[in-house]
Amino acid sequence: MLVTAATHDIVAAEIAREQDHVDRVYAELAKAAARVELVHAEGMARGQTDRKGTGDPREEELAGLFERDALVYNASKRRASLEYQHEGLVFGRLDLDHGSGDGSDAADREVRYVGRLGVRDDEYEPLVIDWRAPAAAPFYRATPADPQGVIRRRVLRCRGEEVIGVEDDLMVPEAPEDIVVVGDGALMAALTRSRGARMRDIVATIQQHQDEAIRAKAAGVTTITGGPGTGKTVVALHRAAYLLYADRRRFESGGVLVVGPSAAYTAYIERVLPSLGEDTVTLRSLGDVVGGVTATRFDSQEAAALKGSLRIRTVLGRAAREPIPGAPDTLRVFVAGHAVRLDPPQLASVRRQVLRHHHRNSSFEAALVALGEAAWIQVRQGEREEFLDKFGDSGDVEAFAREWWRPVDPREVLLWLADRDTARRLGKGVLSEEEADALAESLTVATSTGEWSVADVALIDDLAARLGQVVDLPSEERGFYEIDELDDVSQYGVSAIKLGRDTADLAVTPQGERTAYQRVVQDPMERLLAGSITAGDEYAHVLVDEAQDLSPMQWRMIGRRGNWASWTVVGDDAQSSWPDLEESARAREEAFGRAPRRSFHMTTNYRNAKEIFDYAARLIRQYVPDADIPDAVRDTGVDPVEQTVAQADVAAGVTAAVAELGAQVDGSIAVITPEKWRDALAGLEGEHDGRVLVIDPLSTKGLEYDATVVVDPEEIVRTAPGGARILYVVLTRAAHRMHVLQVR
Repeated sequence: MLVTAATHDIVAAEIAREQDHVDRVYAELAKAAARVELVHAEGMARGQTDRKGTGDPREEELAGLFERDALVYNASKRRASLEYQHEGLVFGRLDLDHGSGDGSDAADREVRYVGRLGVRDDEYEPLVIDWRAPAAAPFYRATPADPQGVIRRRVLRCRGEEVIGVEDDLMVPEAPEDIVVVGDGALMAALTRSRGARMRDIVATIQQHQDEAIRAKAAGVTTITGGPGTGKTVVALHRAAYLLYADRRRFESGGVLVVGPSAAYTAYIERVLPSLGEDTVTLRSLGDVVGGVTATRFDSQEAAALKGSLRIRTVLGRAAREPIPGAPDTLRVFVAGHAVRLDPPQLASVRRQVLRHHHRNSSFEAALVALGEAAWIQVRQGEREEFLDKFGDSGDVEAFAREWWRPVDPREVLLWLADRDTARRLGKGVLSEEEADALAESLTVATSTGEWSVADVALIDDLAARLGQVVDLPSEERGFYEIDELDDVSQYGVSAIKLGRDTADLAVTPQGERTAYQRVVQDPMERLLAGSITAGDEYAHVLVDEAQDLSPMQWRMIGRRGNWASWTVVGDDAQSSWPDLEESARAREEAFGRAPRRSFHMTTNYRNAKEIFDYAARLIRQYVPDADIPDAVRDTGVDPVEQTVAQADVAAGVTAAVAELGAQVDGSIAVITPEKWRDALAGLEGEHDGRVLVIDPLSTKGLEYDATVVVDPEEIVRTAPGGARILYVVLTRAAHRMHVLQVR
């Protein structure tokens, strides 16, 4: 007991010592925040004038307005940065020796604190060094074999502004007498801590080989591979933050795109990059890469495989050239006294001619010209130029063209394939009738639910690239007497309008503003086509996580946003949900172009207890004998619990398993279930003080939990894209405990 009490006192003293320094840091942070508010107030005061008259502003007033905007903008940006970095700002300490290297002479030592941003005191002395600065590099690179002048590396565990624990790594053979070493290794301590609802910032545990990947050259393609739990995602995210720090002008202006597999994944990591000092990163799941579309629904295996394959491009190309369903198919007009009639074959010829050189949505004028030329070929009487001028000025011709060649939304074109006959006709020679029917059926699900599938998004993007941006047609000249009356607004898709003088009667916008107009969208088709598709941005750097899951069509979608980008790509083929890895690899290489390649391989599983990972490894070796199996470094002595339940007892069995795990772990518990059992288990969501989550197998990609209950593994293999590979993913989500329920 004496030893335990003494140890406790030593740890408490070290925590108190570090708390003193952290308190100094937060005091300076409070001063910085106060200075920001002063700058903001000064900015708001700039540009004010006591002039009460009207007229052009004086030059000095314009200068004041410019100064105001600059000051307010920079103050707001600094304020946001300070707010992001506030919690857990200081996470590390280095004790360095600039003398003999063994730390024997205290006069040669230096203490550096490492954190999410740099903080200095009133004398401009550094209290915290930004983790990305060269001076912080030894915190990650130092090892006992290559200490780089480090005597002790300390990890500070903080809750808000409070230091709640310290863990040390000693880099020299023996600690100097006046240096206390606490704990048995910062890395293992970090690994055994509970995971919360969001991914924890594990900057402090990044080791040398991980740091090499983080700080690799920006140019080209950097691939980070490794099995489950090897920290690939965290390394890649830290790399994105590091690149922004190392070459801010390039990457902040050009932008960084981070693409994850699902909305659940992006919600899980959304604060990782801001917490490291960067809030200039665009984070997207595969379902919302395209501006104007958000999708979380997954297709059946058959439909997803069909939509992801490059074969679908031929079908989309044909659809993009299709006439608009319901549009007029014959032009009949009188021009300059001549009857003109263009039948469907002639109109089809005009369509092919225009689309040979133009995007459909930007070629209205070209289509009018081509129609005129086709009409002249039919007439050939009088002066050609005079006829073409009168043809172009014809109101009847313009009215026809506005219906026949109106801009088409790529989402609208994709939905044409929901018609089985259309899908079969456009898929002829590319898709079998059964595949065409499956494509039509999957899009019919969208029209009935009002929800796109994740696989649909890449098809919409492909069509958008073919069709061009939807633009407004040239406005028609209208007389003053043609003003529309708004007595009946239902024709404009407005389901409800509420007017009132009291602000309680007004609708509230997402920005918190109150408006007198409220639009309620209820029709599924209207939900599918709501808003507009925005032009795809291009980025300076693209990071793709769970890259093995991207279909060829999704690689093409991402590739359009990285034509001039450098890349960081994270993946593990053994966890792939895409069946044809060769086709996907070809599309991936096309997206990368000729950029130089480099790769880093992670071999240590930090996440899973050895007992859990061994269970998962045995499964995947049956299906993928050459799977990349990392070494699990932590054991708990507790094997996964496997039991069999009858179908009628699934809910009771899962409830009992959750109750048992709730008493064993302090953190998150995921019930991972196929769709078959989702409704029966939905009631467990939020149980045990909000720690329980019910989630589908695909949405667990890239996530981790303290404990998991895996429901009906055979059903997961049968229904999930990727089959056994997805079950492998599911079985490697738990850090500490896992229950597996077989259903018979």
